[in-house]
Amino acid sequence: MKSNLCLWSASEDPRNLRFPVQPPPRASCSQGKYLHRDKRYGQAPAPTFSSAGGTTSAPVARQETAQGANAAASASPTRLAGREPRAGRSGRCGRRRHCASPPGRGELTADAITPAPANMEGGDGGVAVAGQGALGSGAATATVRELLQDECYSDFLNEDFDVKTYTSQSIHQAVIAEQLAKLAQGISQLDKELHLQVVARHEDLLAQATGIESLEGVLQMMQTRIGALQGAVDRMKAKIVEPYNKIVARTAQLTRLQVACDLLRRIIRILYLTKRLQGQLQGGSREITKAAQSLNELDYLSQGIDLSGIEVIENDLLFIARARLEVENQAKRLLEQGVETQNPTQVGTALQVFHNLGTLKDTITSVVDGYCATLEEHINSALDIKVLTQPSQSAVRGGPGRSTMPTPGNTAAFRASLWTNMEKLIDHICTVCGQVQHLQKILAKKRDPVSHICFIEEIVKDGQSEILYTFWNSVTQALSSQFRMATDSSVFLKQAFEGEYPKLLRLYNDLWKRLQQYSQNIQGKFNASGTTDLYVDLQHMEDDTQDIFILKKPDYDPEKSLKDSLQPYEAAYLSKSLSRLFDPINLVFPPGGRNPPSADELEGIIKTIASELNVAAVDADLTLAVSKNVAKTVQLYGVKSEQLLSTQGDASQVIGPLTEGQRRNVAVVNSLYKLYQSVTKVVSSQSSFPPAAEQTIISALKTIHALMGSAVQPLLTSVGDAIEAIIITMHQEDFSGSLSSSGKPDGPCSLYMKELQGFIARVMSDYFKHFECLDFVFDNTEAIAQRAIELFIRNASLIRPLGEGGKVRLAADFAQMELAVGPFCRRVSDLGKSYRMLRSFRPLLFQTSEHVASSPALGDIIPFSIIIQFLFTRAPAELKSPFQRAEWSHARFSQWLDDHPSEKDRLLLIRGALEAYVQSVRSREGKEFAPVYPIMVQLLQKAMSTLQ
Repeated sequence: MKSNLCLWSASEDPRNLRFPVQPPPRASCSQGKYLHRDKRYGQAPAPTFSSAGGTTSAPVARQETAQGANAAASASPTRLAGREPRAGRSGRCGRRRHCASPPGRGELTADAITPAPANMEGGDGGVAVAGQGALGSGAATATVRELLQDECYSDFLNEDFDVKTYTSQSIHQAVIAEQLAKLAQGISQLDKELHLQVVARHEDLLAQATGIESLEGVLQMMQTRIGALQGAVDRMKAKIVEPYNKIVARTAQLTRLQVACDLLRRIIRILYLTKRLQGQLQGGSREITKAAQSLNELDYLSQGIDLSGIEVIENDLLFIARARLEVENQAKRLLEQGVETQNPTQVGTALQVFHNLGTLKDTITSVVDGYCATLEEHINSALDIKVLTQPSQSAVRGGPGRSTMPTPGNTAAFRASLWTNMEKLIDHICTVCGQVQHLQKILAKKRDPVSHICFIEEIVKDGQSEILYTFWNSVTQALSSQFRMATDSSVFLKQAFEGEYPKLLRLYNDLWKRLQQYSQNIQGKFNASGTTDLYVDLQHMEDDTQDIFILKKPDYDPEKSLKDSLQPYEAAYLSKSLSRLFDPINLVFPPGGRNPPSADELEGIIKTIASELNVAAVDADLTLAVSKNVAKTVQLYGVKSEQLLSTQGDASQVIGPLTEGQRRNVAVVNSLYKLYQSVTKVVSSQSSFPPAAEQTIISALKTIHALMGSAVQPLLTSVGDAIEAIIITMHQEDFSGSLSSSGKPDGPCSLYMKELQGFIARVMSDYFKHFECLDFVFDNTEAIAQRAIELFIRNASLIRPLGEGGKVRLAADFAQMELAVGPFCRRVSDLGKSYRMLRSFRPLLFQTSEHVASSPALGDIIPFSIIIQFLFTRAPAELKSPFQRAEWSHARFSQWLDDHPSEKDRLLLIRGALEAYVQSVRSREGKEFAPVYPIMVQLLQKAMSTLQ
């Protein structure tokens, strides 16, 4: 047999076996004997299919196999071993073995089942029993392993084995005889192994052969049935083909009839509509919308079908084409007239015609594109340098290649012509925008009387932007691009736009205001018109959501988009404006200069600032930008002035007359004050000045005011220190004396008060009178006066001992103190709390301690710490003041009070002094405290409770 046979035992599932055996190249007679049916077995029974999926032989075959096996088992061991000495015997017949070699290679593994061979000629065909077959299994396995591992046979196992190549190699090696012998030995061994496998599996082989015969029967039966089925199909085909062909023919006939009927209906309708169209065209503009509707229906009838070659309607088709062209031209003229004259009836009629024709969107797009193209031509013409310089060129004609530029004498004429063209251009833009606005208003309010669809929805339904937005975007882009190209090609245009940018910006602002005003006016007209017209059904709208000039889009600012085209010129103008502001300041502050600007020079700076603000007043944004430049100018003036200030020691002396440094500082402060006042006046005189711009300049002026304060601060500090030093000298005088017999003081005031009054008068006359800014001076000297009063009351409360005569003299000093600080302020009463404390403290000098403790001025006007310190003067020497207990001088204690402004800290210091007094009384075993002590403790507790 040429096919591979898969061998398995009757008890094994054939799906688990993988060892197909390929027949040897030379089949012996014994192999053929077992591969074909033997007479001893008779007719092989039909195979049966087990539940496991494999085939098993009939019971008769199983019985004969068992008898053969018993006979083989009764044979002598010597006979069995002598028949096949090489192959060996397998003692594991009952155990399942699987061949792992892939099919087609003919490999044998050492694990293969090796049954006992049957008698080659007339043998009993039995199988060795398990016990006897085990005798030669080891030798057979070793032989097979040696055969597979032998290098001589390894070439035959390769996938790409080639006979010619192997033969050539054997010839070159010159060992042909040895190779032949080796190959013959291997063939013999393979034959024997194959023989053993066939003998061991002859039952399964017979079952496979029987199964093949059964399969052939089944296949033959299937072939017969297939033939019968094919015959039935042929008969059915013969019955179906003819009716099918008839149906196809009838269907084609019906389709053609339907097409012909549809064409006839179209022709009849075309003839009818053509006749009606002729009458509508004779009606003129009154019937134009109906004519357009008829044309639209005729176009619908002509779509999707070829009407050429039909003689009955050839003339009608030509008439329809001419009529459509005539209606379109008439509608376009009507639209142009209606837009130019702002006639909503004409515009609405024209739009209805285009809507009926189905070309509304394309027509509107074409109209808007035409406006944009016309506007771009006007921009080019207005900025054409050849046109602008034409008058000068007519007088002086140059040769070829001569550049077109104005002569120096005609620059004014050139700019006048330029601004005239710009005004005309703005007027044209306003006119065209008004026409587009009017067109969009009609589109937004007009609805088709049949479908009730708003025309604007037809325009924007495919995601297209509103026509006014599209047009305005085109206008701003054209302005930006054309202005940029014109200024890049002409220096004179660039200089004109940069130098006179406010004039250009004013034109833009006027354009924007006119557009907004026109939008409001046209909306009022539409709302007043109602729906009186038959053809223009203007529906009232709640708001103008379509008009970008009234209601801006969230993501688009049309005014900003318009002004963005001027951005390069604005930047250049602001740069030049800053230079114009800085130039006079740099001139009046030359390098190495030591004097501030004169009044005339300062006036020139103020005029420049006022001029820049006045020119920029045409636009709020420009005003804000120029205000920032003005703020920079003010700051620059302050920096330059600060460099002139004298910071040496002589700038703060208060002993002699004014020094040179002090005079220069006074001049600088006066100059800064004049600048502050003048700029403030300029800002206040501006009408409709933006708050942001005003705040910008005011912030810069605050730096000037701060610089003035820092310029006079050294002098103010020296004056304050001198006043404090004079007041401290009151402790050098004697206030312990008794009252004189007259009951009046010897003099109007003490010596230190006289010195203080003289010093303050000299300071005002020698130093502060030179300042022209009296309000500024008083704002600073009032602080000195308040400080002087506080120091005076503080030191007056520390005087110990204080007699009755001392009280009278001190009361006189209180009165003179008001006169002393008078030159430092406009009115002494303007000093506020300090003045009230001065007036309230004087009566306490003559009151008892109980009255002092219950004074209404206590706490609100006079601090508790001052009153308690004053009560120390009425205590015995044993009750020391806080500074006496700490062994401080009056000056050091005053400095400590300045360093600790908190009332709580001062009260804690006083409490320490009172506690020390209690300890001293207890240490000396005193029986009572000073009469003023309980009052002081009461005041201290009250003061501490108010702080909590």
